[in-house]
Amino acid sequence: MTKDSENSSSAAGNGCAGVSIGLQGRVALVTGNSTGLGKAIGLALGRAGAVVPVNFFNNEARAQQALAEYQAAGIRTMLVKADVTKPEDVNQMVSEIESKYGTIDILVPNATCEQPLRPIEEYDWEFYQLMLDFFVKSPYLLTRRTLPAMKQKRFGRIINITSEVFHRAVSPFSAYVAAKGAQIGWSRSMSQELAPFGITVNMVAPGWIPVERHLNDPEADKQRYFDLIPAKRWGVPEDVANTVLYLASEQSGFVTGQSIAVNGGMTAWL
Repeated sequence: MTKDSENSSSAAGNGCAGVSIGLQGRVALVTGNSTGLGKAIGLALGRAGAVVPVNFFNNEARAQQALAEYQAAGIRTMLVKADVTKPEDVNQMVSEIESKYGTIDILVPNATCEQPLRPIEEYDWEFYQLMLDFFVKSPYLLTRRTLPAMKQKRFGRIINITSEVFHRAVSPFSAYVAAKGAQIGWSRSMSQELAPFGITVNMVAPGWIPVERHLNDPEADKQRYFDLIPAKRWGVPEDVANTVLYLASEQSGFVTGQSIAVNGGMTAWL
């Protein structure tokens, strides 16, 4: 390997060729980051120098495995259990993190639950409410709890993980699409409210990026989606993680209220 290729490899490892993104001294809370896209995001932020706790709620054994992976990568971390749709859990989790590592600079609400595709007759309001709890209530609770310190420091990065489903009007998926639409609207409004404080609010909208929970998805469904991707390859979790890494950095300070689709061009025409 030549010296030039070594330098290029190192820059790419930081998520952006030719630009070194450092998050030393920052504390990043990525909810639901023991698996899937959340874990890839957490690892990317941690490898760039941020403290990244591992948040989980249901599967402690999996969270412990993720914790070991973060530690093996040299990331300062801790395990924090919380249902991020409950204010008491959010308050306790943030207090635990603050007591060990200081206040949170980077917030990535990512935790989710199962998202079945169903005709509207097969949904009930309880499921709609569950979607709203994860994608509107949770970002609200997390932001409300971490915002005072961000305002005091006049620095903050709030990055919501939304979805292409809103822009593509995917069906039969009305509960999830409705909640993601609400999350997008909330993020846009918050970006305007918080911009004067040096706090940016942006959105990353992944396409269908296969992770652990997609292992049993029908191959025919995967092929139909793949055939529509202009880039002619599947996205990988690191594609999303590197986009979040940029939005978490100092380099993105003049970018707010934006939604970046990470889907190989699936929504370029929208």
